[in-house]
Amino acid sequence: MADDKTKIGPADSSRININENYEVAYWTEALGISKGKLNEAVEAVGTSAQAVREYLEKE
Repeated sequence: MADDKTKIGPADSSRININENYEVAYWTEALGISKGKLNEAVEAVGTSAQAVREYLEKE
């Protein structure tokens, strides 16, 4: 089944998919960060939303 691109939130709220524009838009707004910062965090700790939050708290 293909992703429904009309959805504005993540399909799996425990993971961040930086390859889907609607998920990037959701996570940057939810976390209050830029796309670049989101990419940096995901590269540093992986796609776990919890790990990204923890990484950002330490910044």
